[in-house]
Amino acid sequence: MLRGKRDARGRGLRDVPRTVWLLAAGGFFNMVVAFTFVYFFVYLTDGRGLSVAQAGLISGIGGAGQVAGNFTGGWFGDRYGHRRVLLVGSLVSGVAVLALPVLPVALLYVVPTLGQYAGGCVRAANGALVAVSVPEGERRQAFAVTRFATNAGFTVGPPLGALLIAHASYGWLFVVDGLGTLAFAAYASRVLPAHGAVRGKAAEPGPGVFAALRQRPTVLVLLCAILVTDLVYRQQYSTLPVDLDRHGLDTGVYGWLLAINGGVILLLELPATLALRGRAPLRIIGTGLLLVGAGYGALALGTGLATAVTLMLLLTAGEILYKTPATAYVADHAPAHVQGRFQSLYSGVSVSGVVLSAPLGGALYTVAPGLLWPLCAVLAAVAGGVVLAAGRRTVPAPRPATGSATETGSPARRPAG
Repeated sequence: MLRGKRDARGRGLRDVPRTVWLLAAGGFFNMVVAFTFVYFFVYLTDGRGLSVAQAGLISGIGGAGQVAGNFTGGWFGDRYGHRRVLLVGSLVSGVAVLALPVLPVALLYVVPTLGQYAGGCVRAANGALVAVSVPEGERRQAFAVTRFATNAGFTVGPPLGALLIAHASYGWLFVVDGLGTLAFAAYASRVLPAHGAVRGKAAEPGPGVFAALRQRPTVLVLLCAILVTDLVYRQQYSTLPVDLDRHGLDTGVYGWLLAINGGVILLLELPATLALRGRAPLRIIGTGLLLVGAGYGALALGTGLATAVTLMLLLTAGEILYKTPATAYVADHAPAHVQGRFQSLYSGVSVSGVVLSAPLGGALYTVAPGLLWPLCAVLAAVAGGVVLAAGRRTVPAPRPATGSATETGSPARRPAG
């Protein structure tokens, strides 16, 4: 637990277990080389000569696989051990990426989906490993460290992928990504201790996941709010660039907006998490969702350079406030025997927009382009308001005397995702 009030900022990071830092380093490397999905659509149309419709269908099926993996990875982890799910998922994902350049077109509808599903399972296992390894009250900073590492890796990865395409070929893109993912699996197998993995049969008995959710209505409220907000948040990757182009702001402007998002997150998310870690989580999360709504509200005033920059700054501030505390909140309120399943539910709803945001937003934008941004603002604002209301009704539970059970049984070597 936290020790005293001296040197609060440094103390918060020192309380993050060493294994979390080691796996954060592995996550950074994994994201640096995980650039295939960024260029996958372009590869299908340019490298394979498929039509836009075919490429869209293949990409959509793959996205559905990713969401399904997020929803189910924790269920496997509760039964077989989260470490095992992370390792097997990484192996399957790496092999699937390596195989992509030599696959016939028919298998492009199957193998990438399998790889994306395995990658979704890995993400859920990462979250569950952090949750079962770090005591309640210290999880926000642990999740913030892993998010910082993956965001930093994603900032570096796509430009490196573009260099590979420009100076080599798409084939090398898949080779580097696949081998890098396999290297991450080998690294994680060394960092994560093999002994003491919790299995479902050995776990403490208790109600099933849905019964546990009914006993924790604020978690259910939060999951629904995150689902709605993710549909809104991910419009920045689909309808936003279309609307910018329609108003004379080219791809370069859009690229700079994404750079603002990544840069501000890298600079401010860890300090913000440490500074706010003693504050009521639902108030922080609800405020973050309101900021997401305010961002799209700014764009509803008219699409221009100033409103686009305002949108991205508000979206980024909202993301900093809600994503890490929401992950930790679900972990803190999960019974030990269904910790993985709770993390899977959160992971699943937090990426559902990968599949749903583009078709829903695109359909509305086609019919009534002026309605999309006001609707996004209202949906996120309602989600934030509901979470804030739930926070006001919640009576804080007593802090437990001991931390959560770990998969290793040793507080000195806690595995994390």
